[in-house]
Amino acid sequence: MGRGRAKAKQTKVARELKYFSPDTDLTALERELHGSSSPRERESAPDSREDDYDDYDKWASGDR
Repeated sequence: MGRGRAKAKQTKVARELKYFSPDTDLTALERELHGSSSPRERESAPDSREDDYDDYDKWASGDR
């Protein structure tokens, strides 16, 4: 019958999460939402779309 203590702890944790406001890095959020703005960052990111379809292109063209 120890449900009272567990429920009290859950209520305490829920209340802490509800009213907790961590420091938000708005510049990091803005960068994430808008994507990279510098051309160097875009060039260093691999184009995964090409890699994903390379095997399929070989199979579809008959070059195995």
